Amino acid sequence: MPGQTVKPQVAIVGGGMITAIQLLPTIYYLQRMGLVGPISVAALNAAAIRKLMDDPTLKAGFPSQSFNAYPKPDGPSQDMSELYREMIADLPPRQIVVAAVPDHLHYQVIRSALEHDQHVLSVKPLVLKYAQALEIEQEAFRRGLMVGAEYHKRFDYRSLMARREYRAGRFGQFRAGQAHLVECWYYRHSNFQNWCTVENSDMFTYIGCHYVDLVAFITGLLPVSVSLYGVVEDYPNGRKGYLWTDGRVKWNNGAFLSVLTGLGYPDAAPGGNTQGLTMHCEGDKDGCLIRHSDQFRGVEHSYRAAGGEPGDTVYAQPNPDYFRMLDMGEGCLTPVGYGHRSVEYIINAARRIESQAGGDLAARQRMLREMDQAGIMATPANSSYNELVIEAGRLSIANNGREAVIEYGQKPSVHLA
Repeated sequence: MPGQTVKPQVAIVGGGMITAIQLLPTIYYLQRMGLVGPISVAALNAAAIRKLMDDPTLKAGFPSQSFNAYPKPDGPSQDMSELYREMIADLPPRQIVVAAVPDHLHYQVIRSALEHDQHVLSVKPLVLKYAQALEIEQEAFRRGLMVGAEYHKRFDYRSLMARREYRAGRFGQFRAGQAHLVECWYYRHSNFQNWCTVENSDMFTYIGCHYVDLVAFITGLLPVSVSLYGVVEDYPNGRKGYLWTDGRVKWNNGAFLSVLTGLGYPDAAPGGNTQGLTMHCEGDKDGCLIRHSDQFRGVEHSYRAAGGEPGDTVYAQPNPDYFRMLDMGEGCLTPVGYGHRSVEYIINAARRIESQAGGDLAARQRMLREMDQAGIMATPANSSYNELVIEAGRLSIANNGREAVIEYGQKPSVHLA
């Protein structure tokens, strides 16, 4: 009934890197604070479950907490990737399912969650096609369910500052921008080589979407075309991927954003990756500027020796803003940063719907529309321009960088110029 304290169960589909370093720590923390109930995780196989259970940071941060495993950690080693369907089916209605799987698998996980009447948190991008985003929007609204895409850069305070000031008119009009996000070389040796291949995704789709979404989030502008060129290379396992991409996104005020992405930042270099955003704007009498250095956050460390994780270096520039586990004197670790705030915000949005509206479908639908209109959390209704950009980008990259146009209106679509 409305007004009750809600502690939803949370089921995470995917046991990979993002679950270990961002999603599960935040959800464990929310459980520790009494805000969510039992947690379940479905992973590819028993080995992936064991790795997650044995993660030293998670064990140090949350020594008394664990999760229900699909499959069991002592289970067989074969592929159990469809077991998530059983995990979702085991949930009571209107809990929370987290989609943390490779880009091209998001749609099937989200559809399964909605068919079982579950709220959804999905890592970005939501899906790869606009038609899928529209379908998800309509089905979720029909059932009164929340679907939030976890574009965590929205919850970086510098992004929220820029959004407020831009929309107050202090930057004038955005005209030209550059963004880049290049991940470390060691990613080529990770599970990326098994899924982020030419037929499934590319670096622009996977990480460039952050900065396209961020420009729209800050300015309220809409992207109207994409030109995307990709360099095809072999992964260590011989599969082919677009390991470097260069994109140009045009906006509905005539502005453009150039986006460079790749898997090639030196493992020996500090910082974990290189990334940032520059937006040049025009005021009445002078130029205006938004510049975010998202790699170097003003912290420099030099250690006795490098850590044991891939990409660890003796000299480092750790990012204190994205996600950190800190000792706050409570005998455990506390997650902080915009990666934590983003997940917390979306889960609390689902909790708020259930606590204030409960089984009242019309009331849940009203709250969903209010969240869409607020525009802070990315939903299928307020952010499906991202799927149009991805669809246009995939069309362009398959045609050697030829411009792909986004048409809005009653039936948004993309086509080659």
